[in-house]
Amino acid sequence: MSEKREIEEIFSKSLRAGRRTYFFDVRSTRAGDYYMTITESKRDFNEDGTPYYKKHKIYLYKEDFINFKENLEEVTNYIFEQKGEDIITNDEKKSKKTSEQSSSSDFTEVNLDEIDNTEDS
Repeated sequence: MSEKREIEEIFSKSLRAGRRTYFFDVRSTRAGDYYMTITESKRDFNEDGTPYYKKHKIYLYKEDFINFKENLEEVTNYIFEQKGEDIITNDEKKSKKTSEQSSSSDFTEVNLDEIDNTEDS
């Protein structure tokens, strides 16, 4: 009685972004209208090392497209204005600190007066 309806994909785009893949799929409602699903798929590993995918999905209906698009644009613009388009990672912050620390410790302090005195002896 409760037959699972086969969901036909009407149109699909994907975006690979490092370990993540984003899928933008157009699907059809029972009434024949279209809606969008946005799926984030991230590869991860079980304790035994076998891979699996974590998936998060958003269902976005046509009546929300305009507001969603406006808010997405506003938020992305804010991020670019505040932080620029360059990617900031923890590794870069760590390597900056490490290079600052190592640059001051890469040199051995030498007292030139001691060198001059040893040559005279």
